[in-house]
Amino acid sequence: MPTCNESNISPARFLLAGIPGLEADGPWISIPFCSIYLIAILGNSLILFVIKTEHSLHQPMYMFLSLLSVTDLGLSVSTLPTMLSVFLFNTREIVIDVCLTQLLFIQTFSMMESSVLLAMAFDRFVAIRHPLRYASTLTSARIGNIGLAIIIRASGLNIPAVILLKRWPYSKIQPLSYSYCLHQDVMKMACTDTTPSSFYGLFILFSSLGLDSVLIVLSYIMILQTLLSITSWQERLKALNTCVSHICVTLLFYTPLISLSMIQRFKKQALPQSQILLSYLHLLFPPVLNPIVYSMKTKEIRKRIMKIFQNYSTNRLQCGLS
Repeated sequence: MPTCNESNISPARFLLAGIPGLEADGPWISIPFCSIYLIAILGNSLILFVIKTEHSLHQPMYMFLSLLSVTDLGLSVSTLPTMLSVFLFNTREIVIDVCLTQLLFIQTFSMMESSVLLAMAFDRFVAIRHPLRYASTLTSARIGNIGLAIIIRASGLNIPAVILLKRWPYSKIQPLSYSYCLHQDVMKMACTDTTPSSFYGLFILFSSLGLDSVLIVLSYIMILQTLLSITSWQERLKALNTCVSHICVTLLFYTPLISLSMIQRFKKQALPQSQILLSYLHLLFPPVLNPIVYSMKTKEIRKRIMKIFQNYSTNRLQCGLS
């Protein structure tokens, strides 16, 4: 807990951090970060455009994929302003209200992504276990209700956490550990006992990401049981192949998160850079790699994207000839 007294307690301002030891190379570091954000925004926007314009893709699996892309876009936009201000313009100071707003969006979209991955696991379970009832079970109305429930759950759990942080007193300027605001990072800067915030943060973690990961594992256990009951190896592989993309994006989301939790648990034996690197991987890589995974592994999306680029090239060629 920072040392605070009445003379230095004021409306809080925080100092965002870059990468330790590389502060002078901020403008160069901003180049790959800008490239990552550009790929994430363009990739997810392209996925959304393809699903919206191709009526054959108006199916439950692709509707859940569109929810994942919207979540990835929200997560990218939430971290983009402060990361670029730190690395590109070396602007590190941020007022508490802006910091808590960013914290709310980052944690809400992170929790939404976990929930969407759970919904996609349920989608794969229904498609493999009850293929004849797949379309009637996952109707557009039900998928819309699932999406609404995901938003309400994520925002409803995180808003109280932000309200608690807003109540605590802070000293004038406190340095944070990252180039964006996170709950644990802001909480440790308070000039008071933050036990309620700490316990509520653990409650959020276990009731959202922890519960979702357990239910995803259970979904795949039931999927494997269903696959083992299929006599034909070809049919087994065909059904399992529909899950490959979802398994990949789930691992992309949870692997850095679990690794980061382990490092925080044993941080005395870990380098600070590894914790910061895993935090960046957790927030930046899923939005970039998710559309790439689905574009490569999903034949329908891949064909539609190739058709878009072929039409674009043809139009450019025709304009050049004219």
